[in-house]
Amino acid sequence: MSIRHYANQDLLELVAYEPGKPIEETAREIGMDPADIVKLASNENSMGPSPKAIEALVASASGSHIYPDGASFDLRSLIAEKFDVEFKQTAVGSGSSELIELLCHALLRPGSELLAAKHSFSMYPIMSKLFGATYVEVANKPDWTHDLAAMRAAITPETRLIFITNPTNPLGTMVGQQEMDAFMSDLPEHVVVAFDEAYIDFADDKPNVLKYIKEGKNCVILRTFSKAYGLAGLRAGYAVSNIEIADMLNKARTPFNLNLMAQAACVAALQDQDHINKSIAMVKTGLAQYYAAFESMGIDYIPSHTNFLMAKVGKGKEVFQKALAQGVILRAMDSYQLPEYIRITVGNERENTRCIEVLRNVLGK
Repeated sequence: MSIRHYANQDLLELVAYEPGKPIEETAREIGMDPADIVKLASNENSMGPSPKAIEALVASASGSHIYPDGASFDLRSLIAEKFDVEFKQTAVGSGSSELIELLCHALLRPGSELLAAKHSFSMYPIMSKLFGATYVEVANKPDWTHDLAAMRAAITPETRLIFITNPTNPLGTMVGQQEMDAFMSDLPEHVVVAFDEAYIDFADDKPNVLKYIKEGKNCVILRTFSKAYGLAGLRAGYAVSNIEIADMLNKARTPFNLNLMAQAACVAALQDQDHINKSIAMVKTGLAQYYAAFESMGIDYIPSHTNFLMAKVGKGKEVFQKALAQGVILRAMDSYQLPEYIRITVGNERENTRCIEVLRNVLGK
């Protein structure tokens, strides 16, 4: 009998997470020089990391024969200072994705429920299935934002974990302070709310969710160094919460879960606000570039609070394939049940211009 018979059946039924298509794979398939390919599929930062982060990363490499600081003391201390919380209220992970998994380790079991909005980050249903929990999906409002009133109404005695992705991926929309305050008032004590803020650095008028932690509510802020900080290749993220939740995350993680060079680079990156400001400015300029182009082409799009945007192009997968053949990697949205859309990462001016030119060609605009 196959070993699959004895394996975790929930795992066998999973559809694996599908990342953006790599440049090297695309270059091999279409016979192009990798340098001529523009990748705008994975919400990476075209500006790259802070020079200070690169310097710290290189300097740390000579110590690679020694295990990293298992407590990530320097990095967590900076995070605690940034949020004005105690060191014990912080945790770090291999990207915020690991922290999502650690939350599921801590809170989910067969029979419990994970609640999230429709068209949210695909890791939520994957993790829910992996831990044998029930995934509860709540429809968005007509403007594509989370319907927090409906999410609140969907809470049951079995609900343990709720993800509010703000701004949301892949839609790029954001919930405001008033709606957030109403949702968080009198929250049942058996529920933990995770504010997944991977893209919050790019947003204006962002709601203050730290205050809920300071009020002692069961919630956690998740952030990443992959987006505004330009360190996606190092896989680093962090969490801020009350002490009880942070303690659970730190107990669930593997030893030395954040490597030596990632710790060093993130410490430097956190202290280079000028580089973050430049990244944000690049994205704001790029969004305006795309908005103007789409309006001139008559393409519907979802205004974004992030470093990407969604464009309604008809047959998204077909447009993705045709753009790919011309060396521009976009993201088809079929896996998010949005087959008419493509998601485009905002790059630098050259990358954006190339993408717009290819889309005009593909769409006959």
